[in-house]
Amino acid sequence: MTDTPYHDITGRGPVLLLLPGGAGHPMGLGPLVERLATRFTVVTYDPLGLAHGRLGQPVAEQRVADWSAGARRVLDAVAPAGEPAHVFGTSSGGIAALDLLARHPGRVAHVVAHEPPCVTVLPDGDARRTELIEQLDGPGRLPAEGPSATPMGVFLARVLRPFTSYVPAAPPPGRLTLAAGADSRGQLLYRTAEALAERLRCTLAEFPGGHLGTLDHPVEFADRLAGTLRSNARTSA
Repeated sequence: MTDTPYHDITGRGPVLLLLPGGAGHPMGLGPLVERLATRFTVVTYDPLGLAHGRLGQPVAEQRVADWSAGARRVLDAVAPAGEPAHVFGTSSGGIAALDLLARHPGRVAHVVAHEPPCVTVLPDGDARRTELIEQLDGPGRLPAEGPSATPMGVFLARVLRPFTSYVPAAPPPGRLTLAAGADSRGQLLYRTAEALAERLRCTLAEFPGGHLGTLDHPVEFADRLAGTLRSNARTSA
C-alpha cells in the first residue's frame, strides 16, 4: 500500500472524511458525494483500495484499528496541519469512525456514525451478533478473491466478524453523533445505535431511510448530515 491510503477528493469547503460501509468500497455513493461536495471538500476513504484496482487481490482479516489508522493518515495528507476535520462513517465505516475519534481525537472536529453494527453492546449482544452473521453469511458465499470477487464477498469474509465484535471507547464530550435511519426503527441496528448513544452519552439523530439511506435517499441524507455537522460546529465554537 502507498504511504497515503487510497482516497478520492471532490468539492470545496471544510474537509469531510467519508468512510463507506461494507468493505469500504464507495460504490453507489456518487450522488451523496456530489450533494455534499457543494458544501465540503469530501474525502472518500477506500481502506482496501477496492475501487482503485485491488478488488480480487488477497485480503487478510481486517482490524478496526488499521482502518482508523489509515483514516488518520489520509487526514494528515489532505487536511490543513492542526485543523480537525468532520468525519462521517456508515455501517462498518461508522465503526472505523468511532475508533478514529477514540484514538486520534485531535484530528477530528465531529463524527457522525450511522448505524455502526457494534451489536455486542446490547444486553443480548453476543446472541444478536451470531444471528446477524448467520443471516448475512449463509450458504453460497460470494467470492472474496479472484476474478469473480465482489465487495460484498470481501465484507463477509474479512470484515463482518472482526468489526461486529468491536466495542467503542467513550469519546470526548460533544464530539459524536450516533445516527440511525427512520426506516430502521425497531430493527437491530437502530437498537444498537440507541444503546451506543446511551453508553457513550451522545446524541442520537434520525436520518432519512434505513441502513442504506446513503444510497436510497442521497440528497435528503446529505442535507441532514450537513445540518448536523453545522449545528455541532456552532455548539463547539
